[in-house]
Amino acid sequence: MKLTGEAQLLRIFLGESDLIHHRPVWEALLTEARNHHLAGCTVWKGHAGFGANSRIHTSKLVEFSSDLPVIVEIVDTEEKITAFLPVVDDLFDSAGIGGLVTVEKASVRIYRPGN
Repeated sequence: MKLTGEAQLLRIFLGESDLIHHRPVWEALLTEARNHHLAGCTVWKGHAGFGANSRIHTSKLVEFSSDLPVIVEIVDTEEKITAFLPVVDDLFDSAGIGGLVTVEKASVRIYRPGN
């Protein structure tokens, strides 16, 4: 697959304890992104954060350490990102979770497999 120039970055914020069918939602998103042949997906685990409920999640506090923030980033063309958004929505609905989903412009300079 060739991807250069104008693209989009889909960023999904959720918690590491968010599950769908006993499986982390971030893992389901990663798998679905691959199944939909999206150009790339990375999952980031945060050290601290808060969302719409303003409850702080941090690795410093033992009682909150089981629900650290997770960010899933996916890059591809506008068309493929737009087509993938209903999958994200369905996963959130099926898991009964909240979160934040953003889309922004990205400029791809290099996209190729390594050696």
